[in-house]
Amino acid sequence: MEKLINGIARFQSSSYEQRKKLFAELANGQSPEVLFITCSDSRIDPNLLTQTEPGDLFIIRNAGNIVPPHMRTAGGVTASIEFAVMALGVEHIVVCGHSDCGAMKGALNPSALTDLPHVQSWLDHARGAVEYVRAKTGQIDSRSVEDVTRENVKLQLQHLRTHPAVLSRLATGQLELHGWVYDIKHGTIDAYSEDSDTFVPVNERYQQFLKSA
Repeated sequence: MEKLINGIARFQSSSYEQRKKLFAELANGQSPEVLFITCSDSRIDPNLLTQTEPGDLFIIRNAGNIVPPHMRTAGGVTASIEFAVMALGVEHIVVCGHSDCGAMKGALNPSALTDLPHVQSWLDHARGAVEYVRAKTGQIDSRSVEDVTRENVKLQLQHLRTHPAVLSRLATGQLELHGWVYDIKHGTIDAYSEDSDTFVPVNERYQQFLKSA
């Protein structure tokens, strides 16, 4: 807690003062362009990765960057997606997985989660990714984490398409979905390309947006 309290003091005396105009604008509302769905892992910082400011991203975080398929019973993820799409009018949704993901390790070995029944149940939403990798490679072991992480991102993109709010905006061309995987050690991001059904370096996937550094 000491680190947090001292951090608040530095924020108020430094970061807040430097961005006082921005915070004054944000005090009246938000208009993010992107809904960013990522893992709760403490090593992931969406604003740091994308070099964005407060107000740029509407963020959903949970174990495994999971989007449960739409159901009549609303959950926190479903409600947040609906709000971001219908109320805030985001134009992009990013599902961002990452290397060394503990949730994906758990999905690979659910029997090890008997003492964590809620986690075990939650990770059922990633089971399709595990089974796909098993069918494709003929085996599942600790080395399958990277493959499952990527397939899980693709699976959650499929789940997004079951949400009425997402489906309606996709149909009218007002929304675009993106799948990313962040490599913690190397600081790189690969992005899913539907054309090739592969993950490619983010700068290759989004050449049209690149500016000279």
